[in-house]
Amino acid sequence: MDSKTRDLPAVLGIGNALVDVMIALEDDALIHRYRLPKGSMTLVDEQLSEQIFRSVSSLKKTVTTGGSAANTIYSLASLGGRTGYLGKIGSDELGHAFKQELEERSVRTHLMYSEKNTGRVMALVSPDSERTMATCLGAAADLKPEDINPEDFQGYCILYIEGYLVQDHQLMEKTLKTARQEGLMIALDLSDFTVVEQNLDFLQKILSAYVDMVFANEEEAFAFTGKMPEYAVEELALFCKTAIVKTGKTGSLIKQGDDTVKVRSFPANAIDTTGAGDSYAAGFLYGFTKGYSLDQCGKIASLVSARMVEVMGAKLPESAWPEILRTLHAF
Repeated sequence: MDSKTRDLPAVLGIGNALVDVMIALEDDALIHRYRLPKGSMTLVDEQLSEQIFRSVSSLKKTVTTGGSAANTIYSLASLGGRTGYLGKIGSDELGHAFKQELEERSVRTHLMYSEKNTGRVMALVSPDSERTMATCLGAAADLKPEDINPEDFQGYCILYIEGYLVQDHQLMEKTLKTARQEGLMIALDLSDFTVVEQNLDFLQKILSAYVDMVFANEEEAFAFTGKMPEYAVEELALFCKTAIVKTGKTGSLIKQGDDTVKVRSFPANAIDTTGAGDSYAAGFLYGFTKGYSLDQCGKIASLVSARMVEVMGAKLPESAWPEILRTLHAF
């Protein structure tokens, strides 16, 4: 780590520590068979997760460590950001692999262990590149309010937390209160439109009370505000200092105070949208920790997410990062 990297504000990510199993579907029949809302995340038990896994045994698949916040932290570290990650895993082979992969990327880990197996996400990628996730949380579901300790927040300036944790209101509120008491700025990704719909009142409460920066895609922003992106970003900005609404192929909208910035997307040959939002957040937070303008942060975010949708899964291959870093320097 060079001196410039050491000087960057550090970002602590908190979320569901999971392993991603990516499957390229031939059609959407399997999604309909298991009644999974296309494009969303659905929590499933271990039995259903196994049924889905057996159903796709003959299809092409890739396995990698993941979870929304973990993906963001991994990409942020790959850009050169200072990072940490907190979550709960199983004392199993997948849990060991999860920890090792983050630490090899120089991510400082704050991992706790459960008697359950490490959680797993079955990410079903349709021919149109849309992804539908069936998530068995496993050990990740055992992350409890009592696991949140102030000591784990020391040395960090920003907390980045995934919206999936909002399913446990006590855990979310304890985490946000602790971060605020330790002086961290708080960034929240809304994560999934169904999560927003099911927890709207609580989300409105915590955005007003704790959150400084919110990330949302079009569907999540609509679920929160009932409005299209141009108006949704205005309303979200009433709840916190900085609001970002990602609009897919058309780019993104960023609102901070009186400033509204429209950022164009980068051209991409999209084959899988998994991890696009996570990598967008990584790019934006990297620019933010460097003190760049909103427009520059948005451009970095758009670049990283554009490269992400060109690969299967939520992690870019090592060969992709040098070109991304060269492009960033050219900005």
